[in-house]
Amino acid sequence: MAAFLVPTHTRELLWVWTTRQVKVRYKQSLFGAAWAVFQPLALTAVFAFVFSYIVRVQSEGIPYPIFVYSTMLPWTFFSRALAAALSSIVANMSLVTKVYFPREVLPIATVATHFVDYLCGLAVLLGMLVYYRVSPSPTMILVPVILAIQLILMIGLALGGAAANTFFRDVNQMVPLLLQIWMYACPIVYPLSMVPLRLRRWYLLNPMAGIIDAYRQVIVKGALPDWYALGVATAVSIAVAIAGYVTFKRLEDQFADVI
Repeated sequence: MAAFLVPTHTRELLWVWTTRQVKVRYKQSLFGAAWAVFQPLALTAVFAFVFSYIVRVQSEGIPYPIFVYSTMLPWTFFSRALAAALSSIVANMSLVTKVYFPREVLPIATVATHFVDYLCGLAVLLGMLVYYRVSPSPTMILVPVILAIQLILMIGLALGGAAANTFFRDVNQMVPLLLQIWMYACPIVYPLSMVPLRLRRWYLLNPMAGIIDAYRQVIVKGALPDWYALGVATAVSIAVAIAGYVTFKRLEDQFADVI
């Protein structure tokens, strides 16, 4: 999926660069891939304590730890990959200024690298499903569809953000704050049902809201996703991907001069 914006003849380069990044990330790391699941697990533990014992938030009959972790995992993938992709062009200035290759490989490879972390987190999620005795549901077959929509959104944002950061380095400083705010605009620590109906139409213009809720519905609740919410998320994600790719390609020739 990460390669759909890359020409066929450069997909081998994408694979090689992604593999290299994965090796570099875990080289000389004592805990290796364990770091991939530490952040979502730590945040899940904090939120479970706060919103179960201090500020009680309804979890629709679902044990709160798995209620949160099932959505915190894709959100962590989204936020960490996007934050890392912003500097992918600037961080590789020696390559960008000296060697010609499709520059979109760099941010897309960053997303693909963090996808490996996401897969490690899925193993923990499966363990939690067993622990909390959540039976597998046929709706889980929709997870790849939801993931595909999320990847489309992520790649569009990664391309547009990496291009913008090349010209305006403030982007790299601003995005982490925006991601923190964005997280609370998604139904991660609370269910979508808590959003007032009069506001929900506008709330769902945030594509990650529909994506996050869809994960929870199909994995934990064993229900079909809210098709309206997921449809809006799909439309917005495709629009963002097109805009991000077009912007990136239009500015690509100027990267070497600006860096």
